[in-house]
Amino acid sequence: MRFLKMQGAGNDFIVLDNRDLSIPETEYAALAADMCRRRLSVGADGLMVVLPPQEDGDIAMRFYNSDGTKGEMCGNGARCIARYAHDHGLSGDIQRIETTAGLVIGQRIEEDLYCVRLNDPSHLEPEIGILWEGQILSCFYVELGRPGIPHAVVPMENWDSIPRSELYALGKMIREYPAFPKGANVTFWRPLGRGHAKAITFERGVEDFTLACGTGAGSTALALRYLRIMEEDPIELDFPGGELLVSVVMEGNAVTDIYLTGPAVVVAEGEYIGK
Repeated sequence: MRFLKMQGAGNDFIVLDNRDLSIPETEYAALAADMCRRRLSVGADGLMVVLPPQEDGDIAMRFYNSDGTKGEMCGNGARCIARYAHDHGLSGDIQRIETTAGLVIGQRIEEDLYCVRLNDPSHLEPEIGILWEGQILSCFYVELGRPGIPHAVVPMENWDSIPRSELYALGKMIREYPAFPKGANVTFWRPLGRGHAKAITFERGVEDFTLACGTGAGSTALALRYLRIMEEDPIELDFPGGELLVSVVMEGNAVTDIYLTGPAVVVAEGEYIGK
């Protein structure tokens, strides 16, 4: 089974081209769980299966987390799939990607640099209080797409100086917080300057921090703009794996567009032979 490995700001993915439908859908989850195991297999944050479009897209994509659970969409992954579509002659410089959360539009900027329009918010709560060690953490909650990708955005001035085991425990607690019925991806952020923040995301399905999260970046920039914390556009977000730029277009309190720009890099090609 041929595969491609790609990464966007350190968020890495295995790509399987199943446009001929030779791989049964019932095998996707098991393939994701097996192929994504680090040090024991190919290793990745997730698996993306390329499929023929069903509507007016150029390409369709199904995303599975490294634990085999199905995800609605992935921002960094969508940029990689946009590049895949362009590189394989499935689209021009504009890519139309059908995802579980809705249609995502991509654009090639340079060979390794792509922009995608993220799904519109379908649910938003500007402030949810979360009890932690005797204090109330303020959390911005948003779901991108329909069905929505749930994100909890938490400001924390010193997140990068907290011992990793403590930050992990906090991220896991918020990820499973009862107020989030589907669970949530959790992004901690702190300001670095005008229109500039440092962030890290604890991702559902990976159940750990990843080097970057595209929809986490989009949700964080949306929170910063919506709450009038940062008025600059685009907003630059530094993740452990690299820089992502997010442009949030608003009319009053209404979000009309969220654009995510960042790298889409081919890492390797190979043959998967199973366990």
